[in-house]
Amino acid sequence: MKTQKQWSHLKGENSWTMFKVLAEFVDGFETLNRVGPCISIFGSSRVAPDHPHYTLAMSIAEALVNEGFGIITGGGPGIMEAGNHGAQNKGGVSVGLNIHLPFEQSANRYIDPDKNLQHRFFFVRKVLFVKYAQAFVAMPGGFGTLDELFEVLTLMQTHRINRVPVVLVGSNFWKPLLGWIRNSLVGENGFVSSADMHLLAVVDTPQEVVEEILNFYSGEGGRGLGPTFEL
Repeated sequence: MKTQKQWSHLKGENSWTMFKVLAEFVDGFETLNRVGPCISIFGSSRVAPDHPHYTLAMSIAEALVNEGFGIITGGGPGIMEAGNHGAQNKGGVSVGLNIHLPFEQSANRYIDPDKNLQHRFFFVRKVLFVKYAQAFVAMPGGFGTLDELFEVLTLMQTHRINRVPVVLVGSNFWKPLLGWIRNSLVGENGFVSSADMHLLAVVDTPQEVVEEILNFYSGEGGRGLGPTFEL
């Protein structure tokens, strides 16, 4: 059982944590309010620069920059680095939302120096990923990628954020997961509405990624290129 002194120390620590969280939000909002329309790219941090997924992610970022979008990534290695690399190659906005981890994560060298944000808290980082993205591109990845993807889908499903394109790249990678969702979550148990499957698109090429996003914003589903949600 904690003593009164220990509880008092914990209360003080919680107060400082609140200020640290607020400081991260302020820094992120002030930085990203100036960047213009961006696309968030998710994917594995364990992909080497000579891997086909790295090359594909870089090409996707280049194609998106050519259409006037900036790129937001988690700021680390692998797919994140590839996204920033492609943005820098084309002279586009290149944002990195880094997170302090005991392994893996360090800022890649393709992030714009004034848009290299450092985070202690995953939830602050996620808010910035979502608030300032006009679309989400999910490359193959692990738990972190799936966490980011399903959080975005949940927020759209529950109408907590505006609907925006969610593009899964790599049909061979994603189709088994989508099959399980259709069979087990939608069909067998009814845990997910069949209409929610329309929140996702599966493609394989940079051109298809661009087409999905541009078609969304040029059609009736488009709502302009403002923030995905307002706090």
